[in-house]
Amino acid sequence: MQTMKIDGPLFRQLVVNGANNLRANYREVDALNVFPVPDGDTGTNMKMTIEAGVNEISTCEEQSIYEMAKRLSRGMLMGARGNSGVILSQLFRGIYKGLAEYKEIGALELSRAFKSGVAQAYKAVMKPVEGTILTVAREASEYAGSKVRKKTSIDEFFDLYLKEAKESLERTPELLDVLKEAGVIDSGGAGFIYIIEGMAKALKGEVIEVSSTDKPALSIKSDFDAHSELTYGYCTEFILQLQHKKVNIASFSTQEVMGFLESVGDSIVAVKDEDLLKVHVHTISPGSVLNHFQQYGEFVTLKIENMQVQHTESPADKQEDCECEDCLEMRKAAPKKFGVVAVASGEGLTTTFKEMGVDYVVKGGQSMNPSSDDFVKGFDAVNAENIIVFPNNSNIIMTAEQAGKYYDKANVYVVPSKSLSQGYAALTMLEFSSGDINTILSEIQGVIENVTTGLVTYSVRDADFDGIHIAKGDFIGICNGKIVCSAKSKEEACIKLLEKVDLCQKEIITIIYGADVTNGDLTQIRNFIETNYEDLEIDVINGKQEIYSYILAIE
Repeated sequence: MQTMKIDGPLFRQLVVNGANNLRANYREVDALNVFPVPDGDTGTNMKMTIEAGVNEISTCEEQSIYEMAKRLSRGMLMGARGNSGVILSQLFRGIYKGLAEYKEIGALELSRAFKSGVAQAYKAVMKPVEGTILTVAREASEYAGSKVRKKTSIDEFFDLYLKEAKESLERTPELLDVLKEAGVIDSGGAGFIYIIEGMAKALKGEVIEVSSTDKPALSIKSDFDAHSELTYGYCTEFILQLQHKKVNIASFSTQEVMGFLESVGDSIVAVKDEDLLKVHVHTISPGSVLNHFQQYGEFVTLKIENMQVQHTESPADKQEDCECEDCLEMRKAAPKKFGVVAVASGEGLTTTFKEMGVDYVVKGGQSMNPSSDDFVKGFDAVNAENIIVFPNNSNIIMTAEQAGKYYDKANVYVVPSKSLSQGYAALTMLEFSSGDINTILSEIQGVIENVTTGLVTYSVRDADFDGIHIAKGDFIGICNGKIVCSAKSKEEACIKLLEKVDLCQKEIITIIYGADVTNGDLTQIRNFIETNYEDLEIDVINGKQEIYSYILAIE
């Protein structure tokens, strides 16, 4: 039986099935990486982005497809990770906008909504590149839109859309030389098709379940164990839907519950918004709090976190206070004029950045891109009128920009730092004395443009790039985003990389070495530089980062 209309609950069912289909196949999408390096994370980013949206609508009972799509868009917007995740979130943001207050829609309206999604996504990307997810979504939308009629079913729309999307994906190497050279199709387009395919399967009754092996293993990085004593309590926060059968909503006041909350905890926030009640409290007994409040209604959202865990993490990860939104708000003083947020991975780099004056380090980088919400938490923690952001990765810039665009508590300026070396170099020269944000940003840009970035990592597959043969397991030297050499050892690759750079014209090289580098390895690199470039100043940082054995900032 063909489906002719979609309402809110059915749309949710389709999206959940699409998300589950991507979850079941995201590793294949990750493997479609152009460079043979261990940082293919397109599938992971897209999976986490759409799952953030699914979490937002999982308990939503809206009948209107517009309202359901709006909630989905909000969740994806804040959960977006990496360029592919940001573009995916913008596609669905445009879809919700294109639904224009509809409660239910047919194929014609759905077709227009998908076209609206394409327009929104292209608008969000400063320099749209064809041969990517953008092309796949656009060509599929155009083709399906040209075929849809008033009597077309939703099933037929998805059949048309998928047919063209798959053909468009196969054409992506013809539009992007890097895809053709690597012998792969576009990973973002592939991930998007898995989502659409899952949505289409839901219409046919093919429900995709997430197996237990697909679910993340329970793992908590903490010293809190069977012998520990709870001293900090639980950060407990929830939104309660007040119910007429339990309480007189119109006359209910937060003052009725303040006495109870003060008797069981501290750091209390209780806010009533029409028929919703938001509560935040630090307490030893969250169960008694939940039992007490259930007499007034039922929980819409609920979060309980053991603050003892936060206080027993490793020094690099330790947070001195609870980092939830309400606690951050309560700790705020008068905002300072300038603040800095930077992305880094590795205990050593995180510590170094903080010592250099970074107010908040967002944990992330290659293979672990942070979400928009991760940046927003950082912005809240900084408490400044003007916030300068160093994404330090080309795949994180769009996420930072998206977070900044929708953050209205401060002016956010995203610096286009594409690597940790660029970010580090800019931070060494960061100066606020002028008091003028345009002058500060201009100086940062000047530093970034003068930095040569070198990276050494290992190959996850055989490949050939610009005449360079790479075998799986080889170490690769990358200079300013281009593979320039390969070798059997990381030190040999690093030395070959340095030989490709005109170091005679440079003054300083900063070596940020990773977790796999020994003192002997580092000595070998230093000896090469000191022997061949005696005028070059060497600075060394134990970054302890994964994936990249060496990150070089050459100025």
